[in-house]
Amino acid sequence: MNFPADIKGCMKDCILSLFWPRKEIVGFFEKHGCTKAEISSLQIEGENALKRHEVIDTLFNALAARPDNGLGSFRAMLQSLLTWSHFDPYYFDKLRKLDRSVATRNLDHLRQLQEIRDAKIKSDRERRVFQDAVRQQPTASLEQLRSEYLDLLANKTSRQQRGYALERILAELSRLSRLETTEAFRVNGEQVDGAVKFDGEHYLIEAKWQERSASNEPVYQFAGKVAGKLYGRGLFISVNGFSPEVIHSLVIGKEIQTLFVDGEDLILVLEGHLTMRDMIDRKVKAAQTRGLIYAHPISGSEKKI
Repeated sequence: MNFPADIKGCMKDCILSLFWPRKEIVGFFEKHGCTKAEISSLQIEGENALKRHEVIDTLFNALAARPDNGLGSFRAMLQSLLTWSHFDPYYFDKLRKLDRSVATRNLDHLRQLQEIRDAKIKSDRERRVFQDAVRQQPTASLEQLRSEYLDLLANKTSRQQRGYALERILAELSRLSRLETTEAFRVNGEQVDGAVKFDGEHYLIEAKWQERSASNEPVYQFAGKVAGKLYGRGLFISVNGFSPEVIHSLVIGKEIQTLFVDGEDLILVLEGHLTMRDMIDRKVKAAQTRGLIYAHPISGSEKKI
């Protein structure tokens, strides 16, 4: 994120109109986070001394070259200038090297620019909040989703097409439960079918519609994706269930990070026995209290494979 160029330019004018000696200009930068290394190369005395505006330009460039683009120092200087009220009488009144009216005009201009920027930031934030709220609104009813899911069970469309449809149904069920959802995305070459935020945690989602129960390989691959994320958690959804080997291998001697959901669980949600939020909550409870990653969402007991 770059500091606004128009505010930078006005800040330079303000500093130039408030300080006369080059040492005081440098001192202002020192007080607002400029390092000795950034200042050491400046020549501010002698025959070849930099002009006052060159000192300011050089230090601004040094700050902008930082990995963080100097945002901290620029904001600190901006805050000081926005509330500035001191006009050194020695340089303003006695020597008349500086003009109070010019300095005041520059400071007022800076405040106006900041007010415009604040208003834009507020407007942008409100627009993002509105857009996010719209994206999180469900676009289908539970009855429509149930009908679509049952049609998919009976329809002989391709596995890939059913997979995409399943991702959409899961996202809609989450939105109906007022759970924040993230659409499918790729990260570091990995495909993720989406994510859902539950109880402050983001759960990665893997949705599979396979002809047989989920085999070891895709589950292990997904477990690897989850393990590579901060406090990683995941929901592996397989319409046709899971093999016994997968369940046992992910639990024994390992930290539980992935919970399993099958077609029965989805039917219970689609028929209104419980919401998507309820289903995830009960799965999490079974994992946290009993160490079960494949539990029935109503009884809480381990599913028989």
